[in-house]
Amino acid sequence: MPYELLAPAGDMEKLKAALTFGADAVYLGGPRLHLRAAPTDFDAEGLAAAIRYAHERGKKVYVTVNAFCRNGDADALPAYFRELRELGADAVILSDLGAVTICARETPELPIHVSTQASCVNYAAARAWYELGAKRVILARELSLEEIKVLRDKTPPELELEAFVHGAMCMAYSGRCLISAFLAGRDPNRGGCAQPCRWTYSLVEEKRPGEVFPVYEDEAGTTILSSRDLKAISFLDELAAAGVSSFKIEGRIKSPYYVATVTNAYRKALDHAAPLKELEAELRCVSHRPFSRGFYYGEIGHEPPSPDGYTQEAVFTAVVLASDGEWLTLEQRNRFAVGEELEVLSPNSTGEKLTVTAIVNEEGERQEAAPHPRQIVRVPCRLKLSEGDMLRKKIKDKG
Repeated sequence: MPYELLAPAGDMEKLKAALTFGADAVYLGGPRLHLRAAPTDFDAEGLAAAIRYAHERGKKVYVTVNAFCRNGDADALPAYFRELRELGADAVILSDLGAVTICARETPELPIHVSTQASCVNYAAARAWYELGAKRVILARELSLEEIKVLRDKTPPELELEAFVHGAMCMAYSGRCLISAFLAGRDPNRGGCAQPCRWTYSLVEEKRPGEVFPVYEDEAGTTILSSRDLKAISFLDELAAAGVSSFKIEGRIKSPYYVATVTNAYRKALDHAAPLKELEAELRCVSHRPFSRGFYYGEIGHEPPSPDGYTQEAVFTAVVLASDGEWLTLEQRNRFAVGEELEVLSPNSTGEKLTVTAIVNEEGERQEAAPHPRQIVRVPCRLKLSEGDMLRKKIKDKG
């Protein structure tokens, strides 16, 4: 198959951003058993609309059903798989062995993608999933490029391999974490992760209760369990050579701006449409932890902590609703003002900028700034921008 860029779609706005900025397919949660209990899922009606929107543009939708299944869940799966089939889902992402066998038996025409939660790290497991009916295996994030090559060589060529290339990485093996369930009563493997790995921790000595000693990791805090963010944009060709055909971006709970920026960068990287240095700079324009190459070059060694924590070099200011060649109609997302320079984020261009010379509200009144969330305003602009393009403002003293 040709290389696929797969992006997250936590809601309809993110789905549209992903497809506008170059994703070939999106993955999202439906009404049941996905791993994001935050408001990042679609009900049946919303799912139908999402699939219809994607298919009208020649794109695909994969539905996550990868939470750990209990007995009651297994009872409901046959009807749910039939519902997803009727809605037109292009595949389901599963991690539970029982769910895979139920799907293969009840809806054999519904393609199965085995989730990274299944921790597939060897060719024997990949073969077994294929024999059970899987069309694709989403590789465990702990595999190296060399291990992927061996797995590819020893599995049927019809079995597709997908791998994560960008975004947050869980400190637990393949995301199988129990810390959230223990500390917050929210089971990560049922979609309820409270992200306790990013909390601040202290040390208490057994015989000195009440005496709390901070565990110093860096100046930003003591998030000693928090991993770095994966970034593979510089070695996509090596992943392809190893046998990966679908490149997956993490981030269903991230913002539409994040989805657009990262998808745009990886689309241009896959198409060799922009210099790598420019694309690396793009990725620094969204909120991220220090970057890592993950396990792709072998075991992760000790990486010195960064004093920055989460950083970003630009702020999302507005989304373009319309352009007539003279004026842009914008929906404000963060404050911007007359006299400021904004950068354009668009799949159709790179490096364009505009200086805000005027801001006019819906009543036709001029104002010096756009401070109100989601306010509709107009600004003069002769650039050829399209609906869905975005504007951002660089943060001073960053890069």
